[in-house]
Amino acid sequence: MQSDYLKKLLASNALREATLVSAIEALNLPKASQGLDVGCGAGLQCLLLARHIGAGGHVTGLDVSAAFLEHGKTLVEGAGLADRISFEQGSAEAIPFDDDTFDWVWSSDCVGYGPWEPMPLLKELKRVTRPGGKVAILAWSSETLLPGYPMLEARLRATSAGIAPFKEDMAPSTHFLRALGWMRDLGLDAPRAQVFSGSAHAPLSDDLYTALKELFEMRWPDVTKELSEQDRTAFERLCDPKSSEFILDHPDYCAFFTYSMFYGAVREG
Repeated sequence: MQSDYLKKLLASNALREATLVSAIEALNLPKASQGLDVGCGAGLQCLLLARHIGAGGHVTGLDVSAAFLEHGKTLVEGAGLADRISFEQGSAEAIPFDDDTFDWVWSSDCVGYGPWEPMPLLKELKRVTRPGGKVAILAWSSETLLPGYPMLEARLRATSAGIAPFKEDMAPSTHFLRALGWMRDLGLDAPRAQVFSGSAHAPLSDDLYTALKELFEMRWPDVTKELSEQDRTAFERLCDPKSSEFILDHPDYCAFFTYSMFYGAVREG
């Protein structure tokens, strides 16, 4: 299961990388700074963060998965950045670093983006960030992947997979798009929200074609059991790579998606 998810994560990176670079640039992290990537997964964003802060800086990737971290080590060695990126196994619930260790902390598709209370995790991010440093969380927040089929896509969004990682019985205040309030409750200075959009369109490169194909499976796993017979037939016709009507093969295909980022600075004094 984990190795299959890692494969999908790596393959889909071609779709989201440019958007994440835009988010990192908007943060304007200090050059040669020390930062932490919480829930770093396979280390893909550690590379982007390390390149942004430049020589003299250091990024530590934190994740609970030993397998992901091992892949991350291989990745950064291949990129020639092993001296600027290191990894630590651990959880966002109890970050294994002292108070005020990092100049900034970043977490993408992890802290706040799951069926659990966000504030205890955010307090951990704040705890390890030095006064004046930024705490930033971001997550995938919307998509249009089936152009021409808005009703089907609307119903897909309403499935348990479509609203994940949110759940119907969760309080509205715990939904990721309420994170600006979390930042205020955390006592961060100048909390901000920004949305970054990405797109892909025909003719698709091989990398983008593969990324979108994997994204369909990641976004809507086991979704057919929640669809009507009519919608299930349409979904399989459009989203099955073996189908003669696979939507990625349409000559006018285009897709759009957004990442939403919330951040603020740890108060000084």
